Amino acid sequence: MPSLTLITRQTVLTEMLMPLIQASGFEVCCISNLSELEQTDLVIYAPETFSKEDLDDFQKHPMCDDAEWLLISDGEPNQYLDKLMTMGVSYHFRTPLDAKHVNEVIKEFFKEFRQEQADKSSNVMTSTLDQFGLLLGSSPVMRRLYRLVRRVSQTDANVMIIGESGSGKELAARTIHEQSLRADQPFIAINSAALTPELVESELFGHVKGAFTGAVSDREGCFEQGNGGTLFLDEITEMPLELQSKLLRVLESGEFRRVGSDQVKKTNVRVIAATNRQPLLAIEDGFLREDIYFRIAHFPIQLPPLRKRGQDIIELAKHFLAYRNQMTGSHKVLSADACTMLMEYSWPGNVRELKHCVEKAHILAAECIGPEELASLKNQGEAELSVDKIGPGTPLKEAERVLILATLEACDGNKTQAAEQLGISIKTLYNKLDQYEDT
Repeated sequence: MPSLTLITRQTVLTEMLMPLIQASGFEVCCISNLSELEQTDLVIYAPETFSKEDLDDFQKHPMCDDAEWLLISDGEPNQYLDKLMTMGVSYHFRTPLDAKHVNEVIKEFFKEFRQEQADKSSNVMTSTLDQFGLLLGSSPVMRRLYRLVRRVSQTDANVMIIGESGSGKELAARTIHEQSLRADQPFIAINSAALTPELVESELFGHVKGAFTGAVSDREGCFEQGNGGTLFLDEITEMPLELQSKLLRVLESGEFRRVGSDQVKKTNVRVIAATNRQPLLAIEDGFLREDIYFRIAHFPIQLPPLRKRGQDIIELAKHFLAYRNQMTGSHKVLSADACTMLMEYSWPGNVRELKHCVEKAHILAAECIGPEELASLKNQGEAELSVDKIGPGTPLKEAERVLILATLEACDGNKTQAAEQLGISIKTLYNKLDQYEDT
């Protein structure tokens, strides 16, 4: 049975809410402090006061991401309560409460939780995951993400998507586009880090014949190709700062010039940018212009890493396995030990790494995927810890992989900085990382 926990010290509020909660079907628990909160599906949180320390306690609590939250306040302005709403709280009710509306919301959540439980199945040919657009997941953090994506999709606001490599930034961007009023217009994607500064400018704005060596004809850039649609700028923090200033001019006025041309052109595109770095840190470190950030990040969206998505790890693995079974006509399953192994792994490559892992294990397994078919996860974990143990006899490819991943980690995921330290081009680094994800 789905569970609900009411956190409040207000007797009057408890007396009003308890009959509604009990009638909804939830298993109910009433506590007075956040510190007493244990595993639950839904939380109704009604603090008498809420300070920065309370916000810090909320962020540190395991149920911060693992439960749905409803907030009740007296309506007085409070910046820390406002901050809760940006962290995924579903509803904020202000007193005096509309009991009918609160009752409807509680019943909607109960129905949703019961349906989720009913949908759970061990059928190896089906998937039980929720899906919104191209995004998959049933965990609370993913459901909050769906709500954010749904809201911003119906606007024309520029969006900044923040997330680790492999967490689905382009899938989120495509979902925003497909759910928007621009869905029947082009979606153009460009990886800012995979191109040289000269090529990035040409890719964005186009060029005229003879503008530079190799420009044998006129060419439209992304801002022309995507006119009326959406332009996705991946890894924007890796874009040269001088080019970011030119990008700012387009965002402000919709005007640009092709490389080598004096003719001003107009465009109407929605920009969705993405980065695997925290934008404010990127600004401090000189990788992102502050004015660009505030122009693009009208609506910042943080994608959760796979390691913080709980049971989604297993359900995604079963989802990918179901598709492989469907394609091959097989009925392979995950063993309990394999599921434990998947849950214990940190997934630095996130969903992309999990998908490749399951597909590889499906090929290796006869009928049941066990720890033997997932041995690469253990080996990868060992490799990450053995940088200082590389010595004579270490296979060259393995030594290279360990050093590249260690350098990338030391650079906090900044691929441009890692490539510079390794003495390789950013394109070579991307190619190497793609190879590691496929193995």
